[in-house]
Amino acid sequence: MMSQAQQHSRAAKFAARNRVNKLATFLALSAMAFGLFWLFWILIETVRLGLGGLSFATLTQMTPPPNEDGGLANAIFGSALMVGLATLVGTPIGVMAGIYLAEFDKSGWLASVTRFVNDILLSAPSIVIGLFVYAIAVSPFHTFSAAAGVLALALIVIPVVIRTTENMLQLVPAGLREAAYALGAPKWKVIISITLKAARAGVITGVLLAVARIAGETAPLLFTALSNQFWTSSLGQPMASLPVTIFKFAMSPYENWQKLAWAGVFLITLAVLTLNIAARVLTRSKA
Repeated sequence: MMSQAQQHSRAAKFAARNRVNKLATFLALSAMAFGLFWLFWILIETVRLGLGGLSFATLTQMTPPPNEDGGLANAIFGSALMVGLATLVGTPIGVMAGIYLAEFDKSGWLASVTRFVNDILLSAPSIVIGLFVYAIAVSPFHTFSAAAGVLALALIVIPVVIRTTENMLQLVPAGLREAAYALGAPKWKVIISITLKAARAGVITGVLLAVARIAGETAPLLFTALSNQFWTSSLGQPMASLPVTIFKFAMSPYENWQKLAWAGVFLITLAVLTLNIAARVLTRSKA
């Protein structure tokens, strides 16, 4: 049996650990409450001011001159077009690179270099990518263009999709591959019909997260697509986009532009929130 001194020592240690645990829990909850406070405040202000500037004209009319009526139709179209094309360009490249890293060359020098470069692209500020595309696709042709904007956004999509695809494929049990090989299936068939199909939900989630990231990017488009007050579908010309229009209108002294800026913020927030919810649903259904 333990002596009274030992029991007292154990009780003192337990009390000390309990105090530390309560302090850590309090700090964690306080940090969470601090973050949620600002998040909800931002969302409430976005909804309040965004709905105030949202109307049917906002979705059907083009960006107006100062102190005149108008909307964001050309900016919404431009954002949708550039984000959609960037996703179509970046997703196949990212998926194929992720498949190569997970299935063909897991530890070779090329795979190591690719992962290193991919990590740099993931952490690089988007304005750096915008400046790079400006140097190779805007400055030589002496004109801003939507095609340069698509290229800049695609360079942001690719590393996100690569990382997600590789990670999701690595989670597929090796037994599935071995069973398919035992039946005589070639490697390309195993990848398409077994591993990629098993990781489908995770890959789609990565694509949605990449789209959510580029939907609100402003800096790359300022150096590439710039903006356009008029409706255009030509990839060789400057094109309006919601992030750049919001930046320009929010900095202006004109009340109608400021209302449209808040309406654009609300639309982008709604789109990003929808994409994140879809990604969560897909991830949960996979689990």
